[in-house]
Amino acid sequence: MSHASLSFEIFPPNTHVGEEKLLGTLEQLGDLAPDFISVTFSNNKRNIEETTLKVAGYVKNHLQIPTIAHLPACYLSKQQVTDILTQLEQLGIKQVLALRGDIDPQIPPTNDFSYASDLVAYIKEVAPNFEISGACYPEVHPESKSHVVDVLHLKEKVTSGCDQLISQLFFDNEVFYRFLESCQLANIQAPVLAGIMPIVNRKQALRIIQTADAKLPKKFLAILDKYEHDPIALRDAGLAYAVDQIVDLVTQDVAGIHLYTMNNAATARQIYQATASLFHKTPVLEQVLG
Repeated sequence: MSHASLSFEIFPPNTHVGEEKLLGTLEQLGDLAPDFISVTFSNNKRNIEETTLKVAGYVKNHLQIPTIAHLPACYLSKQQVTDILTQLEQLGIKQVLALRGDIDPQIPPTNDFSYASDLVAYIKEVAPNFEISGACYPEVHPESKSHVVDVLHLKEKVTSGCDQLISQLFFDNEVFYRFLESCQLANIQAPVLAGIMPIVNRKQALRIIQTADAKLPKKFLAILDKYEHDPIALRDAGLAYAVDQIVDLVTQDVAGIHLYTMNNAATARQIYQATASLFHKTPVLEQVLG
């Protein structure tokens, strides 16, 4: 029987000072031997070569860990995508996550790709040796008309050439399981990795409540209510909640866990220590003790 994968997402910082800090974070994440690390794209003044590709190259060639580079369809031209794929191949990277990308009203789109499925199809045409991941939304994409329409669009994306799917974060596993059932009914056969984000501080919790479309179960809201002004307790409870989610998901034979680390190596390490045996990995502490 195949085992669930464990992977991490990190984001390139906006400053060169932040890059130095990120390198330390990546060293710590590398010690946990994830199946891969994905590197996001952010809409800032620095281009994708200076951010996503630079960090992805470091992960692949310095840490010797497989990496996936995020590519936003709406902000890349066909020529840019072709050039980026060439650069990735030169770095030894042949995995990408094809996204539509978050629309920024202040940044005009390129209009070469309207949807992620367009980008997926183009990559398959010009670089068929690349493995392509796609994003999925267990609780429906915020711009989708309905759950049915959302699943049909996802089906189109997979048919275009997605090899696997990585889910948006969620806090209710039952929502994720219902989503998997919908995928099965639509004959979407690509493996789906479950996206988990540990909530470890009040600021992060408030941002999730205000901006995320994820449903917050009563059990999770109770944690926020009780420990809102106790940062240590909130952190411990948030980590425990994430661990509980992961244990349940792996027990139910999910294809993999994709941890949204928010560039926090300490959080990733604690979750790893609590769940490593589920992924048949040796916990770091045991490695150190020999």
